[in-house]
Amino acid sequence: MENKEVIIIGGSYAGLSAAMALGRSLRNVLIIDSGKPCNRQTPHSHNFITQDGKTPKEISDLAKEQVLKYKTVTFHEGKVVKIIKNEDDFEVETANGEKFNAKKIILASGVKDMMPDIPGFAECWGISVIHCPYCHGYEVKGKTTGIMANGDMAFDFTKLVFNLTKEVTLCTNGKSALNEEQTEKFNQHKINIIEDEIAEILHKNGQIQKVILKNGKEILLEALYAKIPFEQNINVDDLGIELNENGFIKVDMMMKTTIPGVFACGDNTTMMRSVANAVAQGNFAGAVVNKELSEEDFI
Repeated sequence: MENKEVIIIGGSYAGLSAAMALGRSLRNVLIIDSGKPCNRQTPHSHNFITQDGKTPKEISDLAKEQVLKYKTVTFHEGKVVKIIKNEDDFEVETANGEKFNAKKIILASGVKDMMPDIPGFAECWGISVIHCPYCHGYEVKGKTTGIMANGDMAFDFTKLVFNLTKEVTLCTNGKSALNEEQTEKFNQHKINIIEDEIAEILHKNGQIQKVILKNGKEILLEALYAKIPFEQNINVDDLGIELNENGFIKVDMMMKTTIPGVFACGDNTTMMRSVANAVAQGNFAGAVVNKELSEEDFI
């Protein structure tokens, strides 16, 4: 069984950023990654200075190359299935039965988007069915755009999208949960509200052609924002780590979870899902973990 100072679960932007901070601090670090980032279909990444317009893989490949130049950092491909807290450290087990130990754990494991049972949705996800106006909005500015959301979330989200295009249709995908005031505001801005459920998304290579409703009607769209549910990529119940009301790992200002010695950063902690944010959180988490180890070593 291999012993490390820090095991980072997740080797994408947050995990690699944390690893760089720790590697530069001479910490013995193992990154374990399953190789399935949530943005693997996304053709281009945006809103991250110096990397704007590159593919997600280009950014992560270069990051991995740079991080692994630090000799105390190693990378292991595998899916973590269990984390056990021992008296003095943590034991991490992969799906292949491999076991590793470390003093500290950083969860940079991201989240798994739960695709709705709508034919064509998954094939368009990250391409023309998109989640974030900051990551993708500029590229679809002025285009005929749909928003698949409901209630307060739909109302707040539509304000951001309406800034980028006035050709907006709200698809509540069921009975609208907007209140009277919100509905009136949509009417004032000539935003059509469609309550009929979506049956299918017709597309060509992930690019939306039209949305087919269950009542047989069609909506011509060029882009569709969608707010869909997610789940954590890793089972945090083993350790008793708390999630917040939105399903994200609960962390304090120092990226500490509710379990001492376990930290979290990136998409699994925040609804602000972007490469830039993940990198920033990872860098900070790595620095905090190094500080904690330094204080423990100095006793």
